[in-house]
Amino acid sequence: MKLDRTDKKLLELLQKDSKQTTKQLSLQLGLSVTAVYERIKKLEREQVITQYVALVNKNKIGKSFLAFCHIRLEKHTKEYITVFEREINKLDEVTECFHVSGDYDYILKIYVKDMDEYREFMVNKLTALKHIGNTHSTFTIGEVKNSNAIAL
Repeated sequence: MKLDRTDKKLLELLQKDSKQTTKQLSLQLGLSVTAVYERIKKLEREQVITQYVALVNKNKIGKSFLAFCHIRLEKHTKEYITVFEREINKLDEVTECFHVSGDYDYILKIYVKDMDEYREFMVNKLTALKHIGNTHSTFTIGEVKNSNAIAL
């Protein structure tokens, strides 16, 4: 799907605040409410917009400790990859998992309460998974930039 300038502006507005009404969006875009509604429905149908979410303050829910864990599998077979990916999707602490190139096979983004909870997670959940060769963890000191918006 080719996005025109109005589609891109609409997506930028929705990425900033998806709770805006079609009336609010129409005023910012200079379009009718119906035109905005139809554009949003088209973007959803074409799966440009895949979902709407509420972003949660991690500090308010006791999950402010962020770790990135690099995983290397024992072997790079289809079976090992399939098993690992199926199992990693069951771990609630892992919010994101990327299959990557380089020294490691995967990078995990993990939110927990503190270092003790991270240790518990590593010992009882992550290292209990089959086919993990080794891990390397990195812990965040502070957040410099965190955005879910994709530049158009």
